Amino acid sequence: MHESPTSRSETPQARTLRDLRKIGHIHRTVKAEIRENLLDRLRGGTPRFPGIVGFDETVLPHLERALLAGHDLVLLGERGQGKTRLIRTITGLLDEWTPVVEGCEINDHPYAPACVRCRRLAAELGDDLPVAWRHREDRYGEKLATPDTSVGDLIGDVDPIKIAEGRTLGDPETVHYGLVPRTNRGVFSVNELPDLAERIQVSLLNVLEERDVQVRGYSLRLPLDLLLIASANPEDYTNRGRIITPLKDRFGAEIRTHYPLTLDDELGLIRQEAELSWGGRDSGAGTGALSADLPEHIIEIIARFTRLVRESTAVDSRSGVSARFAIAAAETAAASAVRRAAITGEERPVTRVCDLPSMVPTLRGKVEFEVSEEGREVEVLAHLLRRAVAETFRGTLGGMDLSPLLDKFSEGARIESGELTTAAELLHRIGQVNGLSKIMSAVGMGEGEESPGHAAAALEFALEGLYLLRRLSKDEVDGGGAVYRT
Repeated sequence: MHESPTSRSETPQARTLRDLRKIGHIHRTVKAEIRENLLDRLRGGTPRFPGIVGFDETVLPHLERALLAGHDLVLLGERGQGKTRLIRTITGLLDEWTPVVEGCEINDHPYAPACVRCRRLAAELGDDLPVAWRHREDRYGEKLATPDTSVGDLIGDVDPIKIAEGRTLGDPETVHYGLVPRTNRGVFSVNELPDLAERIQVSLLNVLEERDVQVRGYSLRLPLDLLLIASANPEDYTNRGRIITPLKDRFGAEIRTHYPLTLDDELGLIRQEAELSWGGRDSGAGTGALSADLPEHIIEIIARFTRLVRESTAVDSRSGVSARFAIAAAETAAASAVRRAAITGEERPVTRVCDLPSMVPTLRGKVEFEVSEEGREVEVLAHLLRRAVAETFRGTLGGMDLSPLLDKFSEGARIESGELTTAAELLHRIGQVNGLSKIMSAVGMGEGEESPGHAAAALEFALEGLYLLRRLSKDEVDGGGAVYRT
């Protein structure tokens, strides 16, 4: 069973090479660890990649085959498709604790020391070689590829301080190891690999094939044991930058990722990732979460909105619409409800339809529009948001008899709502509505969600849906409010 990120079992007690042999420890390579632990989870039906949504039938089978085959791999996909999240979950397939030679910069295994220092210590101390333990969370290294990344950053370079201490330039112990060797016996990720200068990509050739590193002119062969994973954006892959052909050839697998394929996956992603306290079940204390309720119909509107933006011809499809778009939308809408509660003194913030327009200016910068749409960005997003509300209304309340609500307008009633209108004020203006519980149930509000805020959220959604289906009219008023009328 996969443990929570904060839970760790007790550190093993073996403190020397002798102790390690007594407990019967077996040395396995990183890829063997991952392969065997993955097979155990496949046989047991336990989660292999916790927190990954929407890849079960598409990406994950390919990833599992690559890991079982012992391949280094490239994840190829547009921005915000969860590539980095997926890479980081792979460390969960490592053994929880692994022994290393105490004080070793490159995490040598006590059974097979590789660096000059550890080989010397092993020869001097024998079975008394000191052993330390590393948790799998500490066996992950990551580098965002940028044009200024150097070979020294990745592989290593001569350490002038060690030279100043009196060591000779040819001494292998004068090397300051880079990120890749320091992640030896772990998982190393290079994010946005095509952004790495081609001459720097060359430095990874030996790591992938010969499994060793070379530093400047040193006669130094340092066998590495690691899984190397890279991520790339297809647009960068072919245009702005490229992965050099010899390096592409040395990766064992290339796996394409994608945005959520279904509405349910989009909904699940928003629920999982948005920093909110869902349904009042979590106070959010100490977590940075927004203490606001986000009803199911609001989540669905945001999910549909995201998908409509992604499919819009006004949006540059090559740049994609990140999953972070939907997450930011949910958090912004919830923040609007929290702001209303702070200003008006409302006891329990519940996100309503009137909070959704606040998302548009916030999200504008997260979307790349076609050149022909320049100056119309807000108009396009606002139109797509209205479509998302209408589609959600048809799917939830479209077949319901809303005549009791429409009857409120039969004598010329006007109901005003707005971002700073409290739930109690809105309910007072609407009055009693027969069948309110059925409306709330239809939009996914169950037991425990019968507060005035939830009732107001359901009724305002119904009013907005009736307006979008042209069964009511709506007049915009100053301050972002709206008046519903016949």
